[in-house]
Amino acid sequence: MYAVIKTGGKQYRVAAGDKLRVETLDADEGETINLDQVLMVGDGETINVGAPTIAGASVEAKVVEHGRHKKIDIVKFRRRKHYRRQMGHRQNYTQIEITGISQ
Repeated sequence: MYAVIKTGGKQYRVAAGDKLRVETLDADEGETINLDQVLMVGDGETINVGAPTIAGASVEAKVVEHGRHKKIDIVKFRRRKHYRRQMGHRQNYTQIEITGISQ
């Protein structure tokens, strides 16, 4: 059984036991959260698609850790103009583990 969920403005295809990094969620490590924006649930041949979400469906997940992604370097450069800008960015994330899917 799998589901397509929406969190942090992005969509993810998840199944029980999957670990994924999503945008920062307001929950402590070890806490269980309930993701209720379920767009689709599939179970073998049967597929249930919401419009836009499925009423009553939810995905249960456990917060594993909070962290920051690898650094992204941003470089702006114009040749022969003495223009050079350098900046870096590290995005925060929450790693979750999917524990169950219910319709």
